[in-house]
Amino acid sequence: QVQLVESGGGLVQAGGSLRLSCAASGSIFSFYSMGWYRQPPGKQRDLVATVAGGGGTNYADSVKGRFTVSRDNAKNTLYLQMNNLKPEDTAVYYCYAKRDPWKVDYWGQGTQVTVSS
Repeated sequence: QVQLVESGGGLVQAGGSLRLSCAASGSIFSFYSMGWYRQPPGKQRDLVATVAGGGGTNYADSVKGRFTVSRDNAKNTLYLQMNNLKPEDTAVYYCYAKRDPWKVDYWGQGTQVTVSS
């Protein structure tokens, strides 16, 4: 069983930056993919960014050009660099990991990101 622990959330003004981290309790080398979801208040959880085991990345249209997802296998850590933040980015951000393409195997506990206008 692998535990994922997010950190780096907080309150930031519009136009600012934050970097989220997701530390795994075990090796992430063999994970099929990892990434980030977010859930705004009163809304569903949506996919934000993914990074595959081979390094390929995908992003939601709403964050393309502003967010960068990366993984450091040596440190067993996933990152989300968020630049030019907007109030609509306000949400709880969750990291996840998949061992295969079909389901999420592990979730983090979530970290709050609040962007003020």
